[in-house]
Amino acid sequence: MFKDKTIHFIGIGGISMSGIAEIVISLGANVTGSDITPSTITENLIKKGVDIKYGHHPEMLKNADIVVYTAAISQDDPEMLEAKKLKKVTYERAEFLGIIMKNYENCLCISGTHGKSTTTGMVSSIFLEANLNPTIQIGAILPAINSNSKVGSNKYLIMEACEYVDSFLHFHPTSIIITNIDDDHLDYFKNLDNIKKSFNKYVNLLPKNGILVKNNDDANSKNIEQGFKGKVITYGINKNADYQAQDIIIDNFGHYSFNIVYENKILTNITLGVFGRHNIYNALAAFALCSNYITDVATIKNGLEKYHGVGRRFEYLGKYNNALIYDDYAHHPTEIKTVLNSVKQIKHKKNYVIFQSHTFSRTKEHLDEFADILAEFDNIIIAPIYPARETNIYNISEDMLVDKIKAKNPHVIYIDDFAKITKYIKDKVQGGDLVITVGAGPVNKIAQDLTKNS
Repeated sequence: MFKDKTIHFIGIGGISMSGIAEIVISLGANVTGSDITPSTITENLIKKGVDIKYGHHPEMLKNADIVVYTAAISQDDPEMLEAKKLKKVTYERAEFLGIIMKNYENCLCISGTHGKSTTTGMVSSIFLEANLNPTIQIGAILPAINSNSKVGSNKYLIMEACEYVDSFLHFHPTSIIITNIDDDHLDYFKNLDNIKKSFNKYVNLLPKNGILVKNNDDANSKNIEQGFKGKVITYGINKNADYQAQDIIIDNFGHYSFNIVYENKILTNITLGVFGRHNIYNALAAFALCSNYITDVATIKNGLEKYHGVGRRFEYLGKYNNALIYDDYAHHPTEIKTVLNSVKQIKHKKNYVIFQSHTFSRTKEHLDEFADILAEFDNIIIAPIYPARETNIYNISEDMLVDKIKAKNPHVIYIDDFAKITKYIKDKVQGGDLVITVGAGPVNKIAQDLTKNS
């Protein structure tokens, strides 16, 4: 399909774009790309022979057969304008990924507002344990493959499928996990009902012999399969789910163990290598889906228990002055609550959260919720809002969030520069404290700087 074609990626350093680039390279394509700044991802692609330039380089499109761009790229981007001028074939990232998916016999898509990357990592770990050589696309770095992607056989594609701007409606899934549904990306969806409608359309992309695995304890996922005639499998901690977690216990290190029960029979006991009660749900989802492809329960168990997380998901980075330093990608109030619960499970003195809100629209939409949950940390440092694809047309500022938090917890401050935040933490933290950077933007650089010599 792409053999000997030259494909140019605008924004090739993105976590998804880079993985797609690796797949088309394996299919015989010649790949070029551009991005704003160098990164570990772009450096790895360059080592694989990809021609990458930084900044805007319209001249790179001269020999391109296909141009791929992300939803974050504006239509007046210099390279996009050049593509139109030269009448190049262009695809938005999700649309192009949908075309690629047609090359795979089984497309296992993991979706939901929260927990996608972790659950994708768990499913991948199980398939790797079973030696099934899957192709993997995940929105984080998976230590088992030391990358966000892996090119394997064309029998199994395991991929994280995002709902933003209805991206997943371009896909061709044969199996779907829906971890949960929450009110996110409201700059596009406007309300929760529209999000549910989008997920319902997505489920109905499944073929008649397709498989839907959904969270039975998530109220917003109720009836999400309406119109779908295939197999529906449920999981949960509460009763009535097909796959249930029972006899749940937690050890002194915050790791959960539980029995997996199916049709009133205990299949196995799982001890998770990742923190948080929410990961019981993610593990159940992975177990339920993988049981349809892998018959050996021991293999599924071993794959799950070998999973120890993906990058930026309550990731321990090291110490500074004997204080524990963590990082998490959380950028929605529900996710931050999960982070807080994980923090509480770790023995420490004072905790410091450094929060960078992701997009102006999300900050405005969830301002009160952000304030409520962040106020429960001991000390809160607010970093500059990360705009991503937006300009600030929402009349929102960091001070608004600080003022709302201060009404509940006086130990909050806004600091307008990462270097200043790093210095502030170095001056404040003591041995036994815990520091965590939180947000989907580059706030993790602060945690990296703190642990640079640890």
